Amino acid sequence: MNGSAGGRFSLSRRVAVLRYENFRLLFFATLGSGVGTWMATIALTADITHRTGSPWWVSVLFIVTFLPSIVVGLVAGPLVDRLSRKRLIVTADLVRLVVFCVLPFAGTPVAIVLLAGVAGTANSFFRPAVLAGVPNLVSEPDLASGTSLLQGTDWLATAVGPVIGGAIVSGSGPHVVYWVNAATFLFSAVLLLRIPAVRLQSEQGITRGHWRDLADGLDAFRRSRVLVMVLIAFGLTMLATGLVNVSEIFLATRSLGSGAFGYGLLWTATGVGLVIGSLVTGALSERYDVLLTYPVAFVPWAAGIVGAAISPNVWVAALAMVVSGFGNGLTFPMTVLLIQRHTTDRLRGRAFTLVISAHNALLGIAMVAAGELTNVIGPRWTYTVAGALTASGGITAYALSRGISPRPAVVREQAA
Repeated sequence: MNGSAGGRFSLSRRVAVLRYENFRLLFFATLGSGVGTWMATIALTADITHRTGSPWWVSVLFIVTFLPSIVVGLVAGPLVDRLSRKRLIVTADLVRLVVFCVLPFAGTPVAIVLLAGVAGTANSFFRPAVLAGVPNLVSEPDLASGTSLLQGTDWLATAVGPVIGGAIVSGSGPHVVYWVNAATFLFSAVLLLRIPAVRLQSEQGITRGHWRDLADGLDAFRRSRVLVMVLIAFGLTMLATGLVNVSEIFLATRSLGSGAFGYGLLWTATGVGLVIGSLVTGALSERYDVLLTYPVAFVPWAAGIVGAAISPNVWVAALAMVVSGFGNGLTFPMTVLLIQRHTTDRLRGRAFTLVISAHNALLGIAMVAAGELTNVIGPRWTYTVAGALTASGGITAYALSRGISPRPAVVREQAA
């Protein structure tokens, strides 16, 4: 623990990391495309729900957006370390740009789902490449602030994107949102092109053969209890997230009787909590050992989900989801930070793709189950099960974190 005044929360201290020009470009690129993406999430969900009226189709939509990342993590993860990370993230933006230019002309639910799957494939390369590159854009003392602030852009997008998207869909339909999202990907690609490729990657891995490279990434988990901890503990929360994502629209519309506005409000409330949590993460990570605070971060996340399950109206549920989002906003950046600090740049891309792959596989299992579970026991009890899974993640993190050395791999790498 560091008891210095520098560890106390200060917004100006959090945003000071933007003094790094290349990190600043990455920050604004992800913020712009993130707002559009979350607007489009509401538009896609509303579009599918309007066309089919079925929770099964909602489940399928969410599944295809992340299913490609499972394949990438299991098969193509080494490419994130071996290829140019800059080329990967710019190409991903351009692919998503094309997808959302085509979506307004998609006439069937099947076409919408297939296009969402293409966007999901681009996402599966974009996110791990960005997260693996962040430690090369800022100094080690600023890594916690940089990671939490960058994640905060996603959470800010989660806070404002859904309510804007819901309002536009209610007034003009989903197609306007699709065009806006396409424009945000163009904006992002233009900014990312200005970042030198070498600034996102200290070294490109020299291949020993694709499958041997993949085995090296798996071996990193055998040698690191930290990676095993985040894999299992956060994996339990991904099961919870899958249940919440599918049942949330039915909690808002059926249990709370608030319609599409209530659905967007719950998303926005979660986003507000996520933003606050991600900003607080930087201060906590500077003041305390992340391994000590990580298990505690699961507590508000679980409490908020259960609070939403028992809420009498959508406004109380929204307040509960702020608390839930706060816990999520603490936990996720800490998960990313632990992976960044306990892996070397040579293996970092593979570590992220494998973790994302495993977590998204669990998310998919939960989403498949969520459709039937919501129909059988209702959205309130589905939320309650999700809260219990999240609490189990915190207990697991506490059990596995005991006795782990806090000395991160990125410090050992710099010292060497």
